[in-house]
Amino acid sequence: MILGIETSCDETAAAILRNGKVISNIVLSQVDIHQFYGGVVPELASRHHLENLNRVVESALSQAEIDFTALTGIAVTRGPGLVGSLLAGLTAAKVFSYIFKLPLAGINHLEGHILSHRLQYPDFPSPFIALIISGGHCELVRVEGPGCYRVLGRTLDDAIGEAFDKVGKLLGLGYPGGPEIEKEAARGHPHAIPFPRPFLEKGSLDFSFSGLKTAVALYVKKKAPLGQEEIADICASFQQAVFETLIEKMKRACQETGITRIVFGGGVASNRTLRKLFKEEACKNGWNVCFPPPVFCVDNAAMIAYAGESRLTQKEYSGEDLVRETIVEPNLRL
Repeated sequence: MILGIETSCDETAAAILRNGKVISNIVLSQVDIHQFYGGVVPELASRHHLENLNRVVESALSQAEIDFTALTGIAVTRGPGLVGSLLAGLTAAKVFSYIFKLPLAGINHLEGHILSHRLQYPDFPSPFIALIISGGHCELVRVEGPGCYRVLGRTLDDAIGEAFDKVGKLLGLGYPGGPEIEKEAARGHPHAIPFPRPFLEKGSLDFSFSGLKTAVALYVKKKAPLGQEEIADICASFQQAVFETLIEKMKRACQETGITRIVFGGGVASNRTLRKLFKEEACKNGWNVCFPPPVFCVDNAAMIAYAGESRLTQKEYSGEDLVRETIVEPNLRL
């Protein structure tokens, strides 16, 4: 019985897992707080975690109908993420670990996203290629199994969700930009505007979205003021350019590795158009694609608990650096 705690950015989350099954999963969003500023304000995010984490953990325990004495371990995100937010979650986890004499595992947030599909599809086989697409990350990873990862490509500048947020702000759609762009794109034409596809040099599996974002900004400046139909076409065309880039990179990764099993993680993986396009490509290319339910795509503690469960079961506890000191790693990599 594992307690998971996730506070890497602006969701305060706690979950209980029992033998790989989700018993409770509580996520308290801060979107309403950060909307006014058009993005996450780190200081406000960390304060919100401090104010609400105990209540969120209590809710997770209550929903699971247990107390701390039923737990066998704790898994907490140690990075990557915002320093203050990470410290809030780690400090709470250390206190719980000390008081209730529970083993503690510090988990890489990216590993949580890589394994999030197993909360719903535990038998999906390895090896597979994971595409992590979220507000802070865009990474293509070869996965041989839990704990065995090799990064094939990552963003060189903006994360994919960050690019969506910035384009949404350019168009006056509010924060977060991803859901707003998806909604507007449903009314637009995906090939109305020939935005560039940033493939980089031949054979590269890395990503770059800053140039595409700039192309959108220049188009908006040239065409302003924009009507509703033009905004819809911009959203649909921008979204299509991003997703076609992801598909092309995935094709290269599958060809290079010989792996045709693909999983997705991160909030952008909730996008319905993305899922539709990849499922169409899967039929053409013989891929086996696996999307987590949207509730497990966004930042959540159930995926952290899952990643921690195998480590705790094998007695791979975090060392003294995590337990005795307040060590977080905001730039932690796989």
